[in-house]
Amino acid sequence: MQRSSRRGVGILAGIVMLAAVAPAYAETYGMERRGDRRNDRAAGRSAKQACKAGDEKSRVECRQEKRTTKHGGGANTANPAPAPNPPQ
Repeated sequence: MQRSSRRGVGILAGIVMLAAVAPAYAETYGMERRGDRRNDRAAGRSAKQACKAGDEKSRVECRQEKRTTKHGGGANTANPAPAPNPPQ
């Protein structure tokens, strides 16, 4: 009788351990790039709002400032090379 109860406890402990590990996952390159794009959009929005709050710049100048903030302000950064695939 004790063997079957020990076996049941062992199986139950294994199920609980698997259930705790299952939700964890690694962040992929795609998820990192998505996060970067979201951060860039947020930075652009806040730059435009800050520009509009001050009355010294025109609407066009604020739009250009947002665009510069969002795209990093560098020359020819339109299509960077994709990240390499991780080894399998």
